[in-house]
Amino acid sequence: MQLGNILKADAVKSIASCTSKKRLFHDLGELAEASYNLNASDVIEALLKREDLGPTGVGQGIALPHARMPEANNVVGLFLRLEKPLDFDAVDRQPVDLVFALIAPEDAGVDHLKALALVSRTLRDQAVCTKLRANSETNTLHAILTELEASQAA
Repeated sequence: MQLGNILKADAVKSIASCTSKKRLFHDLGELAEASYNLNASDVIEALLKREDLGPTGVGQGIALPHARMPEANNVVGLFLRLEKPLDFDAVDRQPVDLVFALIAPEDAGVDHLKALALVSRTLRDQAVCTKLRANSETNTLHAILTELEASQAA
């Protein structure tokens, strides 16, 4: 599995300001609808429901919200770069500015976990995060997220 297979270029966005976690999930829902034709309200509801089980802010300014939905046909990714970090109840209590959300089918099983592990590994790389934080152009953000696997495949 590669990030380029689950993250479309038009599912990447840089946002100047986001006022709350709920607003962030609303932005993710709209992005999922525009990029993957998923119902925005269903995406928002699924992400909020999963977040109620425990915060998905993993630390170092990174959040990995994820949810399973019957409407999803395969695992898809959404990436938001926040210009102004947002309080996300992260494990290290640091505000979040990099958000990679995953939406998976209810029966995705191990594919959902593999995708989550891949995203987590990618965003643990400090060089990748530094590049993401230094750029706001969506095409550049997508290239940064998918370039590592492309160079490893060569």
